[in-house]
Formats: sequence, structure tokens, C-alpha cells
Amino acid sequence: VIQDISFKVKAGQTIGIIGSTGSGKSTLVKLIPRLYDPESGAILIDGVNVKDIPLEKLRTAIGFVPQKATLFSGTIEDNLRFGKDEATKNDLEQAAKSAAASEFIDRFEDGFAHPLLQGAANLSGGQRQRLTMARAFIRDANILILDDSTSAIDPLSEAMVKQALKQDYSQTTVFIISSKISSIRDADQIFVMKDGQIEASGSHEELLINSNVYRDIYASQSGLGVVNG
Repeated sequence: VIQDISFKVKAGQTIGIIGSTGSGKSTLVKLIPRLYDPESGAILIDGVNVKDIPLEKLRTAIGFVPQKATLFSGTIEDNLRFGKDEATKNDLEQAAKSAAASEFIDRFEDGFAHPLLQGAANLSGGQRQRLTMARAFIRDANILILDDSTSAIDPLSEAMVKQALKQDYSQTTVFIISSKISSIRDADQIFVMKDGQIEASGSHEELLINSNVYRDIYASQSGLGVVNG
């Protein structure tokens, strides 16, 4: 699915990953918590092969927000505590604020005690995504992976999440997978995926010059039409 990929990420950097459906974006990040293992090559964290790190220790250090928001019946608080059993009230409030979830939680008369149906069917898609992000944020992990987790939230909520990542999680290494350039344009590095490989990497400005794929995505999303360099 992916091949011939090599890169380094410094601690505290934000990495954006973009590309068409099926280009390998999700597969790439799932290698980090060992949801998949590579057939060849190695993934190192602080110079240590992830295969040599106990799996529970590895995954405890990673907050992962999958494409599909998975929530369970119970209260909002119950769901957030899947991320951190011993979370304090302040932890819950901070994580919800960072994920722009406070806005709708505060509207519920019972707040964090508000009951959810199986799969949180009584919430909107955007609300489910924000709760799933809050559950990852509450872990206060060293590595945070957001796999297309802002696709259903409104632009204002997305801006709040991006601001929180910059202010509250500045020491966290963040991977943001998105089909929207607006979600990743401010990343320290952006990887452009095509056919299972990194077609180009760099900042937003650099990729507009150096990557036809990125330039075409940008043009289609900004209403400029496809631009071929």
C-alpha cells in the first residue's frame, strides 16, 4: 500500500498529510501505534524501534483520533474517561474546550453527565468528531494523530481546535491527516501522498511552487480550477 517512504519529525512539530482517497495517508499514520507493522524498514521513536517498545507503553504515549468517530452508550464523561480513567473535572473541561466541544456540552442541562446512545446517535456528526478529539486530547499524549477528524466540523470549531493545538499542545508531536488544505496549511511540514508514496514535502508556500499534486488540490478547493505547472 505504501513504499519507499522515509522522513524525520522533530518533537513538537505539526505534520500535515494530504492526498487523494487511497493514496496511503491513513496507512502511514497507523504504522506509528502499530495498528499495522511494515513488511520492511523500521519506525523509530527517539531512536527506538517501535517493535521494541511494549505495546501498551507505546499506545499510552499516543492519542489517536480515527476517521470514524467511535463513541459508546453511557455519559459524555464515561466516553472521555476511555482516554484517561483518572481524569479530573479540570481535565475533562480542558479537553472539551480544546476540541471545541464545550460549546454544545454546556448547552446540555446535565453537561458531562448527558447520556449518549450507542454510537452517540443522538449527536450530530460534528459533535461526535469533537468528542472523539476530546477523548484523545485528555490523554495528554506525546504524539497526537488526527486522521481526517475535522471533516464534519464547522470552520469556526476547526479554527478553535487548531488554536488549541498551537497553544495547549505545543510540546506534542501532531500528525493531521486531511483532505482539506485549510486544516494543514499551517503545519511545520506537509507531506503530499500519491500512490502510496510521499510525492513532495515542505511548507504550504513551498508546495505551491514544487508540487503539481498539491497545487491542483489547492486550486480545486480555492475555486481557481486545476492548475498544471
